[in-house]
Amino acid sequence: MAPEQMAEGPDPGATLPPPRPLDSIDQDILQMLQSDGRASIRSVAERVHVSRANAYARINRLVEDGVIRGFGARVDHERAGHGTSAYITLKIVQNTWRTVREQLRVLPGASHIALVGGDFDVLLLVHTPDNRALRELVLTRLQAIPEVLSTRTLLVFEEEDLEPQG
Repeated sequence: MAPEQMAEGPDPGATLPPPRPLDSIDQDILQMLQSDGRASIRSVAERVHVSRANAYARINRLVEDGVIRGFGARVDHERAGHGTSAYITLKIVQNTWRTVREQLRVLPGASHIALVGGDFDVLLLVHTPDNRALRELVLTRLQAIPEVLSTRTLLVFEEEDLEPQG
């Protein structure tokens, strides 16, 4: 979807309205946009059998409600010059998640951050140009965060983004 066509998502710090139930048309729209985020309003409307105005209003509502967080491209990281990927587990000082999350968000190559339960506290996915850049990220940047108690790096040998199920 072109940015000028759609409402912008809510501000990251904004309080979202309570979630509204999604009907089968909303679910079909979500599935279609997950498969092709560049689909036109016309093609969405035709595929889910509603008017263009209805499709436009539904997509805007999904964006405004925070169901759709944005539109983007699926990237082949290796072809984009980031041939090394790793999951990094972190143990952090208790009750420092928000502080740590803000520092992780700005790391070069960070693409996914999750607070998890289990043997570690945070799971971080990074994509770097090579092993040297990964080592620098872990040893210099991550371990310099005072709230990070320990890290473990899991090198990714091969990865694949899964397509939405049809």
